[in-house]
Amino acid sequence: MIRVQAPRAALHRLLCAIVALGIVFTGPSVAVAAPSPSSVEAQIDKQWNELEPVIEQYNHVHSQLLQNRQQLKVITDRLTPLQLQVDLAMSEVGNMAADAYMQGAPNALSAMVVSGSPTGLTDKLTYIDQLARHQEESVADVAKLRDKYAKDKQDLDVLTQSVAARDADLVGKKKTIESKINDLQKLRLAAYGSAGENDGPLRTGPCPVTYTNDKGGRAAQRACALIGKPYVFGTDGPRTYDCSGVTKDAWASVGVHLEHYTKDQWNEGRPVSKADLQPGDLVFYYSDLHHMAIYVGGGTVVQAPHTGDFVRMTPIDRGPIAGYRRPG
Repeated sequence: MIRVQAPRAALHRLLCAIVALGIVFTGPSVAVAAPSPSSVEAQIDKQWNELEPVIEQYNHVHSQLLQNRQQLKVITDRLTPLQLQVDLAMSEVGNMAADAYMQGAPNALSAMVVSGSPTGLTDKLTYIDQLARHQEESVADVAKLRDKYAKDKQDLDVLTQSVAARDADLVGKKKTIESKINDLQKLRLAAYGSAGENDGPLRTGPCPVTYTNDKGGRAAQRACALIGKPYVFGTDGPRTYDCSGVTKDAWASVGVHLEHYTKDQWNEGRPVSKADLQPGDLVFYYSDLHHMAIYVGGGTVVQAPHTGDFVRMTPIDRGPIAGYRRPG
């Protein structure tokens, strides 16, 4: 009789050995200390500074796309009546030509009545050709303008398709960006709890620190009124804002248009020195200008720092400053 206990016993011994090795390999569980707030902030700053340039690039491309589409609409609106005018004029040529063919040109018709010559068909065709040329010359300026707009529209169509493709590419990266943002937010919540409650006050004092009733001062007041609004990238209000969205909204309140893109806003303002800063001036950070804030006086700015945070007052030197600009 064959005994099966031996293989089973061997298998049992093997399993015991594996378990023992597992204990040796893994060892006792070791408690891992929670990351310190400073280390979390360092991670957030590092990752956010990699993300924000992409966000601002999206703002720039999307703004270009909206502008191109608006310009296309303007060109189309101008082109349509010109095309109708040309079509109407040439339609009149067709109607007059049909009449001329049936009745003949006045001179050709008289000649036919007197002579009865069958060459009247040639006269009719010659007259129709002259009539068409005359009508074309009468709308030549309109046709020339139409052709110019048509060429502009064609060129803009090509450009818009290219920008739209880039816009779609950046939108496609949105999920990746949002995934990283969510990871940052989890780290932040682990260290600080709910944002805005344990991360210091959003308003550190009077805002603006000094009151001026010029455009810059009123723009600063508007920025102060946005304190507490949540940060959401790619937005410029009225419920959520990113960094260039805050400054765009603030200056729009005093009638000054700024594009929703940090580098555009850098070019739209004139340079000022730190010593000459006034409320409403724009403060740009990092060499690639991917972050910005608005000065509200007293060495303080209002800014939308990053996801999970809110529009808040901070010291002006909370990041490497690239320069200052004054809109308007």
